[in-house]
Amino acid sequence: MSKLSKAKRDKRKKQQPKRAFARLSDQQQVQNHAVLTNEEGQVVAAIGLQGRQWLLSIGGQTMGNADDPMPMLAMLKHLANVQGKEGRKVDLQYSEGLGELIKVMAAEKELDADAYLDQLAAEFDGMDGEEDAEGEAAQDDADGAEAIEAPADAEAETEADDKPKA
Repeated sequence: MSKLSKAKRDKRKKQQPKRAFARLSDQQQVQNHAVLTNEEGQVVAAIGLQGRQWLLSIGGQTMGNADDPMPMLAMLKHLANVQGKEGRKVDLQYSEGLGELIKVMAAEKELDADAYLDQLAAEFDGMDGEEDAEGEAAQDDADGAEAIEAPADAEAETEADDKPKA
C-alpha cells in the first residue's frame, strides 16, 4: 500500500453522492391527521400517521396505535362531545385524507360523514352508561359491606371499654 492510498480513498468518499435511503435508526415523522384543540388553541389530543401505523396522542403522550384510525377518531369525537356537555369549547379538525376515508367508510354504511362519526361516538356513550351503572352497583355493594362491618366495629369498641385500664 502506498502512503497516498488513504488520501485517495478519502477523496473518493467525499466525491460520492450522499445515500438516498433512510437509515434504519431514523424515526419516521408523524403526520397529524386529526387534532382536538381547546378554546385557548392548545392541542388536547391528536391522531397521526407514522409509516403505516395510526397513533393516538393525548396530552402530548402516545396512548396507542392501530391499523384503523376510525375507533381513535370516534374517541376524539366522544371526548369533544363530553367536553361540550361540560361547557368547554373544543374543536375537532381532520385532514382531507382522513376526511375522504371517513366518507368512504360512511358510504359503506349508507350514511353521511357526520352521521357516521356520531354513530361511532355513540358507542362510547353506551360504554359510559355501562361504566356508570357498574360504578353505582359497586358503590351499593361497598355501602352494604360497610353496614355489615359497622356492628362488628361497635362490638369491638364496647369490648375495649369493658376491659380494665392499667
